[in-house]
Amino acid sequence: MDFDYSYGNTSYNYYGNCGIQHKEYNILAPEQEQECQPGLEYVMVPKPIFDNPNYKGSGKLKDKVAIITGADSGLGKAAAIAFVKEGAKVVIPYYNEYIDAEETKNYIEKIGGECLLIAGDISDKNFCKKIVCETIEKFGKINILVNNAGVQYQADDLTKISDEQFDQTMKVNIYGMFYLTKEVLPYLNSGDSIINLTSVTTFYGEPQLIDYVTTKGAIVGFTRALARNLALKNIRVNAIAPGFFWTPLQPACWVKEKIPSLGADAAMARGAMPYELAPTFVFLASDDSSYVTGQVIHNNGGQIMG
Repeated sequence: MDFDYSYGNTSYNYYGNCGIQHKEYNILAPEQEQECQPGLEYVMVPKPIFDNPNYKGSGKLKDKVAIITGADSGLGKAAAIAFVKEGAKVVIPYYNEYIDAEETKNYIEKIGGECLLIAGDISDKNFCKKIVCETIEKFGKINILVNNAGVQYQADDLTKISDEQFDQTMKVNIYGMFYLTKEVLPYLNSGDSIINLTSVTTFYGEPQLIDYVTTKGAIVGFTRALARNLALKNIRVNAIAPGFFWTPLQPACWVKEKIPSLGADAAMARGAMPYELAPTFVFLASDDSSYVTGQVIHNNGGQIMG
């Protein structure tokens, strides 16, 4: 893939393997990469936009308590901000992104919200127990669970994926979701909601993210089976399959040369900022989606249709 870009402008020419120009597209960031997973927001250039100042809450989540894993940054952070604007209290389990987590907590408190931070490894079932215990101790209930935390590693082919990497991806992306959902479930009641994060990569089969795509496909199955299992209890379970959003996961995964072209193959010819996904989280968490369960909502700029 070739591409022409000059950071600071908005339109760039995208070329296929034959050098034929297909369309102009907008990039969100210049070349950059990070060495750690799942990435740090405070060092990104430009910073992700996590809040839409024109978004006005209307009490859709008033007095609700939401656990949002990995909400120190990225899509989870955008969800947390929107939930707070709708009247919810949020609990943010995160790994070791201490600066990002504190910045998020400070922002939430600045707009009048309440936030509980809990640091630890989501793939450890004892940490998942701790999340639930501290949430109940602090807020007395749980109404919404957003399984957002995840890792992804770029690998050119299957033989480049080590056993250790495969185990890590599975444990964070699947085991963590299973452990935490299992701990949260006894506290959920009729009208409550579970939201799982899958990915557009599962639906087109990203060849350089084989282990990641495997976990995200499993999340689709987990969502559909759990939705049927809980339907008569009126506990809704849905998933979101984002396309390319500018979050720390991107520079922490891809080689720097790939960053400017991410999102180019979407029909809208661009990637997106986290705040653009926030209303979808609110929809699935609130009574607006009272008759929606077992679904995968595709927010990908038209990269996948159907």
